[in-house]
Amino acid sequence: MSEKIYDPVFTESGEPVEKWADFVAIVRQLRRDCPWDREQTHDSVKHLLIEEAYETVEAIDDGDMGHLRKELGDILLHVVFHSVMAAETGSFTLQDVIEAETEKLVRRHPHVFGDTKVGSVDDVLTNWETIKLREGEKKSAMEGVPRHLPTLLRAYRIQEKAAGVGFDFPSPDDAWEKVSEELDEFRELVASDASAERQEEELGDLLFAIVNHARLSGINPENALARTNAKFIRRFQGVEQALEEEGSSLVDATLEEMDAHWNRIKKEEQA
Repeated sequence: MSEKIYDPVFTESGEPVEKWADFVAIVRQLRRDCPWDREQTHDSVKHLLIEEAYETVEAIDDGDMGHLRKELGDILLHVVFHSVMAAETGSFTLQDVIEAETEKLVRRHPHVFGDTKVGSVDDVLTNWETIKLREGEKKSAMEGVPRHLPTLLRAYRIQEKAAGVGFDFPSPDDAWEKVSEELDEFRELVASDASAERQEEELGDLLFAIVNHARLSGINPENALARTNAKFIRRFQGVEQALEEEGSSLVDATLEEMDAHWNRIKKEEQA
């Protein structure tokens, strides 16, 4: 057996290894014996993997560890299931997946498994992106950002990729100047009655600049907007409930009445 590069204290053996082997064996048997599992393809179940990822994020947001444990299991199932399907066609095996990821983790953490010295988390991220480019795995630093990511999160990740190779604003203040610049340009376009296409383009630039400032300020804009969405829904439903208690409804209430309830709910929450 080859010498292990990691600290022996983290070695798994016995029951955990047996449980993993049982899990893989069960997935393989399902693929053979279950009519539904047998008919699936990579394409037919890819949307379920996305769904499980979102459910995992929801469990994290809710702080529900029981739910998180379940959803992580579902994601693990998809990893093994796709690997089993690939093995059937000779594309790759589960062992190939694990070995490739293990090698990559070691290779891209030379500050843990090698002699590289780092002084900060930023150094770690920069090394990660630089190593990927030197490996030739990607021809562009922009590769590896999935097209199907939510647009706000994709902007955040694109900026992280660029920052990883040194293309970034020096500070949040510099990024804020760009926000101000883009806001002025957008206002001018709106005032000049520019085409919807031009306004959309400039609004996109403004949103991208805001994401940049958020990132440099240590704020994930996807999480920030998700919280605001949840807050708006909560307060709006409070308005609906208040109107119902008054014997009214949204269709019957005036904007002033709705605003009054909204402002009351906002003050109560802030208090």
